[in-house]
Amino acid sequence: MGGSGRGSVDEGKKGKLYVVATPLGNADDLSPRAARILAGADLVLAEDTRRTGLLLKRLGIAARGFSSLHEHNEEARQDRVLGLLSQGLTLALVSDAGTPLVSDPGYRLVRACRQAGYAVSPVPGPSAVTAALSAAGVPPYPFTFLGFLPRKTSDIRRLFAKHADTGATLVFFERKTRLGKALGAALDALGERECVIAREMTKTFEEFLGGRLSELAAAPPEVLGEVTVVVGPGACGGEASSAEEVLRIAAEEARAGLRPRETARRTAARVRGWSVAEVYDLVASSGS
Repeated sequence: MGGSGRGSVDEGKKGKLYVVATPLGNADDLSPRAARILAGADLVLAEDTRRTGLLLKRLGIAARGFSSLHEHNEEARQDRVLGLLSQGLTLALVSDAGTPLVSDPGYRLVRACRQAGYAVSPVPGPSAVTAALSAAGVPPYPFTFLGFLPRKTSDIRRLFAKHADTGATLVFFERKTRLGKALGAALDALGERECVIAREMTKTFEEFLGGRLSELAAAPPEVLGEVTVVVGPGACGGEASSAEEVLRIAAEEARAGLRPRETARRTAARVRGWSVAEVYDLVASSGS
């Protein structure tokens, strides 16, 4: 492609890529415009062609054709997609659910299309991020979206720690088998915060499970599949508690015979501006 690619497409080439949001679970959430574009596209690029095919069949939409585009073949598909656009075809990109590119494949393809001079147009609609923020009852902005978390606990803690003092609500996706580990790492790095776990959004068994981060980390709820987690901002206003105050409260908590990590958790919940990890390190270094 070379360079920025701007203006490299001939005027006669009208190929266009639509980035189409699809329902999170309730098929009725597909917009009329999205339905028209999916029905009229020469080719639908789908993360899972079977899943998208079933959705469109349920809605009575007859797509002209499907091609897979997922995290493992996105780069390999680019040349083919650019070739189709050069023929003036209209393509539609969808993910399994929600808005493509938001923690789903498609970024590299969209970038390549824009660099080659082809039009890319969003067809807005469902998004798990904004859906969770709209109904969680946690301050919705500013917010930072973290996508799916890293696999290693140390990397998760490091990621949370980087955002601990921004004053923003944090939103991330997680799988059921890793939820407890993620919540524990969040508590260690962020300290006590308000937390809401959104599951099965827009579906029959939709549920928003809210509580303190320490409560949810200690007893992660039973969930199916993937969930969207919203962690509220840290305490605002005022200075962080002094080290002396933290040590005093930690000593009070320790009298209950708690393990050091639990002592740090309970202490962090009572002080301002200290994460569980920071309290733990302070107590350990003081020899208390």
